[in-house]
Amino acid sequence: MIRVLLADDQSLVRAGFRALLDAQPDIEVAGEASDGEEAVRKVRELRPDVVLMDIRMPLLDGLAATRRITDDGDLKGVKVVMLTTFELDEYVFEAIRSGASGFLVKDTEPEELLRAVRAVVEGDALLSPGVTRRLIAEFAARSKEPAAVGALTELTEREREVMALVGIGLSNEEIARRLVVSPLTAKTHVSRTMVKLGARDRAQLVVLAYESGLVRPGWLG
Repeated sequence: MIRVLLADDQSLVRAGFRALLDAQPDIEVAGEASDGEEAVRKVRELRPDVVLMDIRMPLLDGLAATRRITDDGDLKGVKVVMLTTFELDEYVFEAIRSGASGFLVKDTEPEELLRAVRAVVEGDALLSPGVTRRLIAEFAARSKEPAAVGALTELTEREREVMALVGIGLSNEEIARRLVVSPLTAKTHVSRTMVKLGARDRAQLVVLAYESGLVRPGWLG
């Protein structure tokens, strides 16, 4: 059973999400929070698998709440998906850097929300359909100058290649086609790369790909 915490200051939004999630046989809503402070407290108390976190909330915003959660070693297994009103919300880029596993617009289709919850539990990054590469390109443009990441030396040549492809927004299936390997092999390479670099999930692997200089802005081919 996938346990979800809903963090949003609008009770109607929480009620809508709860009705959808609780209707699934493999998902349950473990709790709700109406501000960032309560969200962090509830996460520590309930240890959910996934937090659906609104970016804009009183007392403590979603970004700060996400940082507190992802910086807490005891909460390593908790995944955060940010909720925003606009696909390219100005805070989305910082959200990914803060440790969020992805983001969704609030008016996303119900099926996409359910897919998101299940995907992040499996370790996949979740970005709303149709904006993945645009988001990554914008993130890259805003990112700091590349800094050497010593852990990259532990990667094999193929793992570096796979990490670069993840960095430009390719899915496991697209990576498999590009490298002429099976999707399972591509997924294995991605998983091993995340383990070696200590990345929480695919979203953090994208951040590391840019911040290490392995991928540079414009490499979207």
